[in-house]
Amino acid sequence: MSANPPDESPDRGGFSLGTVIDLARNTVPPMHPGGRPIVLGFAFGAVALRLLSRRLGLLGFIATAWCAWFFREPKRVTPTRPRVAVAPADGTVADVVRALPPAELGLPAVPMTRISTFLTIFDIHVQRAPAHGEVRTIAYRPGKFLSANLDKASEDNERSAMVVRTVDGHDLVVVQIAGLVARRIVCSVQEGDKVAAGQTYGLIRFGSRVDLYVPIDSRVLVEPGQRTVGGETVLVELPDVEV
Repeated sequence: MSANPPDESPDRGGFSLGTVIDLARNTVPPMHPGGRPIVLGFAFGAVALRLLSRRLGLLGFIATAWCAWFFREPKRVTPTRPRVAVAPADGTVADVVRALPPAELGLPAVPMTRISTFLTIFDIHVQRAPAHGEVRTIAYRPGKFLSANLDKASEDNERSAMVVRTVDGHDLVVVQIAGLVARRIVCSVQEGDKVAAGQTYGLIRFGSRVDLYVPIDSRVLVEPGQRTVGGETVLVELPDVEV
C-alpha cells in the first residue's frame, strides 16, 4: 500500500490567512474613537500633499500613520486584588504629594494624596478608571496650557475632574489635565455610570498629565520617576473602611 499523501492544509506547517489576521489584531492595538477625526484630517492632508509632491505625500502618510498609532487603545489585564487603585494612565510618576482635591468637585476641603502622572507624546493617551465604582461627579474647568510636567499645571491648566465612589465607599478623584500641546479633553462617561477598574473612560489629545487623588491614609506603592501602565500598575492600597 502506498503511504498516505502529506497533509497540505494551509493550517499546518505554516500560517493561514486567519492566523495572520489574528496576529495582526493582537499586535496592532485598536484606535480610540476620539482620535478618528484627527487621523482623518491627517489623511486628507496627506492626500492633498501627494497632489503637490510625492515626497510631501510620503511625509503626510507617515504622519497619518504616527497619528493613528498615537491614539492606540491596547487591551490591559487589570489586577483583581481588593482595595487597590490602578494607574489611570500610562506615563511617568511626576510627584506624590498631599493636596486638596479640585474645588469644582465640591468635596470637603480635606487633604488627599495626589499621584501625578506625566504623559509625553509617545505615551498612550487614553485614561482608565482606577477602581470599580460609580461616577459621582464630573466637572470641567477651562484654564491655561502650561507644560504638563510643571507642578502648577495641576492648578492652572484646563482640566476635567471626576469622582469615582468605589464599592468599598472610598471617593477617588481622577483629573485629566491638558498640556502644552493638548487642546481637547474627552470624557466619555456621565454621572451615575458604573465603571470597572481599568476601563477606558477618556482621552487627552497629545501631551498631558493625569492626577489621581486617594484617601490620605492610603499606602502608596510607587515613587516619582517610576513608569506606570494604565489599568495595570497598582498605585496604592486603599485603607480599610470604618464600620
